[in-house]
Amino acid sequence: MKQFARAWLLAAAATLALPALAATEVKGVKFPDTYQIGSQTLQLNGAGVRVKVIVDVYAAGLYVVKPDANATTLVGQAGPKSMEIVLLRDLTGEDFAEATVKGFKANNSAADQAKFQAKLDEIKAMMVNFGEVKKGTVIHIDFVPGEGTHVLVDGKKKGPEITGDDFQQAVLRIWLGNKPVDNDLKHALLGGK
Repeated sequence: MKQFARAWLLAAAATLALPALAATEVKGVKFPDTYQIGSQTLQLNGAGVRVKVIVDVYAAGLYVVKPDANATTLVGQAGPKSMEIVLLRDLTGEDFAEATVKGFKANNSAADQAKFQAKLDEIKAMMVNFGEVKKGTVIHIDFVPGEGTHVLVDGKKKGPEITGDDFQQAVLRIWLGNKPVDNDLKHALLGGK
């Protein structure tokens, strides 16, 4: 009986020593604490929900090299970043593209809009080509310095990468700029509850 008790205590101690596989849950969507881009492990900075009027549109999580609560610091932070978006309702690629363009224009100067117009047209065309996007679809917008912006839908790369680190920052302002698509979502992405 003593051997059984000792074995049980050792097993319990070993279990407590294992790191917890935690995840942040938003509207039933689980965002893991880390996300991998190439050989770089990113940390979940925060996660929340995009609400339009009273409808939950998507849950989103922001992954960065070094978590921070300051939007400007995060946008300018060196290294890769990723926005994970999980749809909470059916959308069309056109809906997604229009919202992206609207958020981009609201958070970037007229000069930046003119500078990035060709790239914005490219990302808009890619999103329109998504067609019908069903509830539960996972979209990753990965920002890879020196390579560009990669868009993946359910793990499959869509379109070519769109080059330019400054363009990546302009896109990230859709969620973290002065006029974000959703203030509560911005707060959540910055690590707020």
